[in-house]
Amino acid sequence: MANNTRARRQVRISRALGIALTPKAVKYLERRPYGPGEHGRARKKQDSDYAVRLREKQRLRAQYGIREAQMTRVFEEARRTKGLTGENLVELLEMRLDALVLRAGFARTIAQARQLVVHRHIMIDGARVDRPSFRVAEGQLIHVHPRSEVMAPLQVAAAGAHRDVLPAVPGYLDVKLESLQARLVRRPKRTEVPVTCEEQLVVEFYAR
Repeated sequence: MANNTRARRQVRISRALGIALTPKAVKYLERRPYGPGEHGRARKKQDSDYAVRLREKQRLRAQYGIREAQMTRVFEEARRTKGLTGENLVELLEMRLDALVLRAGFARTIAQARQLVVHRHIMIDGARVDRPSFRVAEGQLIHVHPRSEVMAPLQVAAAGAHRDVLPAVPGYLDVKLESLQARLVRRPKRTEVPVTCEEQLVVEFYAR
């Protein structure tokens, strides 16, 4: 029941933001490409600049499944980092452990990826890590704990069952899916990160 409630909530958020946050939401958006609720089909008035920036920030947050406080911290780090703040923001978010577990194909959704990390099924260079926000460094190996490899969901992942609903493995990851291993070979580039976001609007939201 809890899983069904969570799935329905994700579908509703997906429709509100106009992006599919889960594979299940893809089908719903194809059938109902408009917002939720009885007025979802109604033509909306023109959004204000603030509303446009707010929605873009919410879209990025939702794709990584993070809280506002976490997003704000990463934005401040991105602002202090050399380069374009918007690109830095997405690249830093993409180096989160839960995001890379998803990109590698160990999980089907960001929520499932986070659950694998929190339940201590994921290791970094041989050490268990239970923080989804852990920043993976270039060259580090992400792998499943040997005792967890026999779990049915991870066996399904190792067989490549999630590949039909996930984007292609990005170039910054070297993945050996059958062994449930992935190495971050270099820092992600914004153009390679498979998230839907106009990051400049997010920068403008925080800079207001």
